[in-house]
Amino acid sequence: MDQFKDEVSKDESLTFSEKILSIKRVDQPGKKALAGDIIVASVDLSMATDGTGPLAIKVFNEMNAEKVWKPEKIILNIDHTFPSSSEQIANLHKLMREFSIKHKIPLQEGSICHQYLLEKYVAPGMLIAGADSHTTTHGALGAFAIGIGSSEAAAVWASGEIWLKVPKTIKIVFEGNLPKGVFAKDLALEVVKMLGSSGANYKAIEYSGSLIHELSISSRATLTNMAAEAGAKAAIIEADKKTLAYLKSTERKAMLLINSGKEAEYEKILNINVNNLTPRVAAPYKVDNVKSIEEVEGIPINQAFLGSCTNGRLEDLEVAAEIVKGKKVKEGVRFIVTPASKTVFNEALKNGILEVLMEAGAIITNPTCGACVGTHLGVLGDEEVCISSSNRNFIGRMGSKTSKVYLASPATVAASAIEGAITDPRRFL
Repeated sequence: MDQFKDEVSKDESLTFSEKILSIKRVDQPGKKALAGDIIVASVDLSMATDGTGPLAIKVFNEMNAEKVWKPEKIILNIDHTFPSSSEQIANLHKLMREFSIKHKIPLQEGSICHQYLLEKYVAPGMLIAGADSHTTTHGALGAFAIGIGSSEAAAVWASGEIWLKVPKTIKIVFEGNLPKGVFAKDLALEVVKMLGSSGANYKAIEYSGSLIHELSISSRATLTNMAAEAGAKAAIIEADKKTLAYLKSTERKAMLLINSGKEAEYEKILNINVNNLTPRVAAPYKVDNVKSIEEVEGIPINQAFLGSCTNGRLEDLEVAAEIVKGKKVKEGVRFIVTPASKTVFNEALKNGILEVLMEAGAIITNPTCGACVGTHLGVLGDEEVCISSSNRNFIGRMGSKTSKVYLASPATVAASAIEGAITDPRRFL
């Protein structure tokens, strides 16, 4: 198999997805997995949240499975409604804790799953199957990471394997330099606008180009996270020097370093020069309903939300603090800030970022998905308008079906919180 792995790794005709799935293939070991093939592959890491885990546990028990395949390769995350907001939710959390203890599965409470996994577990070359659509996030570190359903997660827990179709690949090449006030979130929204909300259905997206190497790991994670909003099965940024330096700082090593072949066949290639890009905002009620900041500036808001697995990382809080320092949140506006993990929270606390945000009038919550998914800590009422750094703006996403959610970068969110209306962040930077 080592010889086959070397052969595949050097094959210039294969995409990243074809290479990694050829190596992970277990139904026909030693046979290359090409786009369109249906294969069975070994999984390196699986996870579920309190939004998907309870059903996965129910299905696992109904399968009469006696034990999980490798408990150390499964992570249970209580994050979507943490702490619990009701007796019903509390009982779901109780179910997860009991299952964790019974099967010796690691369980974490109080960090958003995708940020937590980036900080603690993900490595290049992994095949990750997570019961959450934004598992695509982990492609930021050169992994092949896919979202799966709860019943499929149960099967993975029992077998350590998954069947899937090898996806075709869309290549997106970013060139140029980010203009002032333009961030990874703006790039992500531009991609979703170009592809459409279903333009990458069951396809992999490979991000490349000179700009990608300039982006931080956190910014890369924003891109791979939002790829799910175009329907992507996986989103990949190949490991580079920054990736390896990040791994070293967390005392992790790459499992497998893979590069897409120079002669690989792509379904399409999009070349995007960002030099003239302006801040972007996704207007209700579709993520691909993307506007330039000039088209939506001035729309009054009731709430500004900074957080989620898309944009709750330290660099996001830092840019928001830069904008609001010495200013006050507009009267009548709720500015809710939710760090993505305990680590992010602690770092922002130690370096004074949270103090700056609180002095401006922000409400700081514990790490949770609550506001993003509309379960607690930021639910919208009838007709209310929110500008959010999260990833979805569907009808009723953050609360009332008559509320409206606009998606934007952390800088745009912070500037809007100060002005009380959707605002171009470039005036504050």
